[in-house]
Amino acid sequence: MLAVLAACGGEDSALEPVGLDGAEVGQRQDALGEVRLRLLAANTSSGNGQDYDPGHGIRIFQGTDADVVMIQEFNYKSNSAADIRGFVDTTFGTQFHYYREGGAQIPNGIISRYPIIASGEWDDPYVSNRDFAWARIDVPGPKDLWAVSVHFLTTGSSNRNSEASSLVSRIKANIPAGDYLVIGGDLNTGSRNESAFSTLSQVVRTAGPHPADKNGNTNTNASRNAPYDHVLVDSDLFAYQTPVVIGGSTFTNGLVVDTRVYSPLSDIAPALSGDSGASGMQHMAVIKDFIIPGDSSPGDNASVTVTSPNGGESWAGGSVRDITWTSTSVTNVKLEYTLNGSTWSTLAASTAASAGSYAWTVPSSATTTARVRISDASNASVSDLSNAAFTITTAPTGGTGKVIINEVMVNEPGSNVVGEFVELVNTGTGVVDLSGWTVSDAASLRHTFPSGTSLAAGGVIVVFGGAAGIPAGTPNAVSASTGTLGLSNSGDTVTVKTATGTVVESAVLSSGVSGTDGVSANRSPDLGATATFVLHTSLSSLQSSPGRRVNGLAF
Repeated sequence: MLAVLAACGGEDSALEPVGLDGAEVGQRQDALGEVRLRLLAANTSSGNGQDYDPGHGIRIFQGTDADVVMIQEFNYKSNSAADIRGFVDTTFGTQFHYYREGGAQIPNGIISRYPIIASGEWDDPYVSNRDFAWARIDVPGPKDLWAVSVHFLTTGSSNRNSEASSLVSRIKANIPAGDYLVIGGDLNTGSRNESAFSTLSQVVRTAGPHPADKNGNTNTNASRNAPYDHVLVDSDLFAYQTPVVIGGSTFTNGLVVDTRVYSPLSDIAPALSGDSGASGMQHMAVIKDFIIPGDSSPGDNASVTVTSPNGGESWAGGSVRDITWTSTSVTNVKLEYTLNGSTWSTLAASTAASAGSYAWTVPSSATTTARVRISDASNASVSDLSNAAFTITTAPTGGTGKVIINEVMVNEPGSNVVGEFVELVNTGTGVVDLSGWTVSDAASLRHTFPSGTSLAAGGVIVVFGGAAGIPAGTPNAVSASTGTLGLSNSGDTVTVKTATGTVVESAVLSSGVSGTDGVSANRSPDLGATATFVLHTSLSSLQSSPGRRVNGLAF
């Protein structure tokens, strides 16, 4: 089984995943396979530059020995890859992995003892100088840990609640319910009664009791009178919470690290008593510990193995080929593919593992770096991918392509917005290179096609709000790169633009075709480039037909 590191929009460790040495494993994993996992949230930069150059935060990190850190204001020296790698090596160790969002003034990030197998950032639409950074971490045991590092606004509780709402929608659209989740960071919350906590409680536990310092104070700002900083976990991980034990001290509900009151200070050496009171240090670090099932836990025998394509094959774009696999103790599997080794597209969010085969219409995008990944649909840590890359070939190009918006699901079935979709069809006679093309609605840009994406003549591609909303067997389906489509049920306008911003197609969807739950808007007639949109049920007995003609047949 191979692990793929997908660094989306930022810097990540160039090292291959490095295992813990025998002594360290012995300290963290007992004979029954249980592992102590320490999670830390820290906006502990100091000085005048919102960075870790002065060293106060570094000493706090070194003294508290965390496994996963959700760090804010992740700046160090020149912020070059070498400087950031040096910071991680010096502060945590050369075996640690990291993700740091790119292009931000005060970036968020994640630092992990365990391999980061995917990472990226979700747009925080309410602030311009940082986003929500996330990482999927291969912690010991049958589940992955998804860590999200956040830094909410200081200006107003309503703004923070809006940020919380945006974050929750991203989490629901992208993180499997069966994995562990932690949100950690600087929420800038003035009290525990802010509405942001109620919003976040949809995906994590926000109720007390809360971490506290040596004196029992649970507040985390510099003056210790407001709860700015948090480690919030989902119910699955909360079930394994355990007291934080450092030296001879036990903190039942977790620890707020304030070196000004901690004793004996030698337990968290090399931290110094003045570190938490340093100039520019506006926050205290927060720790929670968990004892999770390890890799050797009894009954942990589920497995999936890709058998085809497994490396070296050459498949023609547009042809139908079988993806095959074997599995043990797995009910349903998720199927994905990549054309470039880092950006993954979902073929089926959940299909029966016992089938062992899936008919795939190979995308018409020439590449020599394609792979397929198959995972347990309810436990993403059980997965496998092609042992080596395979090739996709395309016929010589010719003719002229024409991309239209043919079908849009504005009002998703039920209330899960991952089911929204936009269907694009090439009705022309030539291949269209979609690299850098975008899909937007009236409010925001929602999806950018990755480099190497193309659409063959007569081909279709469907952009869904989230991977979990893609029905099994949907041809050439992908999830929105921003984590949502966010279409308005009262009417919306969907626009497709080229990489240079030229409008290719714009579909105005009235309230009449947007307000019926679970029924899409479709061109009438189907594939009519200038045809109006009508409710799908007025054209066939189907409520929608993503990736297929209005009658459910293939294009």
